Amino acid sequence: MKSFARTARCPWVDFTKEDYVAYHDREWGVPVHDDQTIFEFLTLEGAQAGLSWYTVLRKRQAYKQAFAGFDPEKVARYGKRNVERLMQNPGIIRNQQKILAAVINAKRFLAVQEEFGSFDSYIWRFVDGKPIVNKLKTLKDYPATTRESDALSKDLKQRGFKFVGSTICYAHMQATGMANDHVMSCYRRQEIIQGYP
Repeated sequence: MKSFARTARCPWVDFTKEDYVAYHDREWGVPVHDDQTIFEFLTLEGAQAGLSWYTVLRKRQAYKQAFAGFDPEKVARYGKRNVERLMQNPGIIRNQQKILAAVINAKRFLAVQEEFGSFDSYIWRFVDGKPIVNKLKTLKDYPATTRESDALSKDLKQRGFKFVGSTICYAHMQATGMANDHVMSCYRRQEIIQGYP
């Protein structure tokens, strides 16, 4: 990991939280084309609704265990007992609507995979298969939604997905590199454009 003091990063990064810095440096904005990872982020972002991303990030490992390693085929088979068990799990956000949404979304995710061959093929169509590279300078420059996230949200809702409002969809696009929203001064911006992991 690069030196905290000498490296310019995005303004939303809390430098006092090493795991938050690591997430920014290693994952945020890197294009994701693996369906299971895409499902992971959809699940985590749905859980985030109304909360901070860091709250969810700290619970990520517990979510991975609770949701079968984010395997959509396994999560799609979760029934009433699974939901009741998850409601007792202190490691995750115990919101029944969000837990049920993850199960519903897993089922819808599988339907999209069947229709398009992969969820990756489906979702990247909303940015014409390549990341949108924005030119942001400050925290206030970050959009909450875009026309692409509006379109994705509308389509996902029509397919029966839950907790997929445009703001959640845009957060997903940022996290999975569909949008490169590292600010102009952030060292990761150019690395990702050049294809560095």
